[in-house]
Amino acid sequence: MKYPKALQDLIDSFSMYPGIGPKTAERLAFHTILKMKKENVNKFSENLVKAYENIKKCSVCGTLTEDDVCSICTDRSRENIIMVVESSKEVNVFEKTNQYNGKYHVLGGLISPLEGIGPEDINIDKLLSRIDKEEIEELILALKPSI
Repeated sequence: MKYPKALQDLIDSFSMYPGIGPKTAERLAFHTILKMKKENVNKFSENLVKAYENIKKCSVCGTLTEDDVCSICTDRSRENIIMVVESSKEVNVFEKTNQYNGKYHVLGGLISPLEGIGPEDINIDKLLSRIDKEEIEELILALKPSI
């Protein structure tokens, strides 16, 4: 049996997310149509559009923010240390510990010659200029081990 076009389009949309296979996408679509209240569906779609339109990378460190410069980079009480991480997700993990009071730098990926990702494809140039410009005292590499 074929699904109605609108339902199939919704399933296809959920399938675009990483880690969401066809069965999970189907479950999410059916839940959305059959179980969610209309106001929750509307709120979800509004939040999705708002996040897509308003979230950007901090012009200094590269983490996700709604402002040009994130709240961490504008916080003058932060230590003059930079922790280098792969993505904004790691920034949030370290911030939740309340144990680190330095700055961050998000690379936006890792160098991977096998995948054709070189230094020019990640946020290294900005890191190097920050080290000089901000007179960074220490650099912490918080990256997963890889080739």
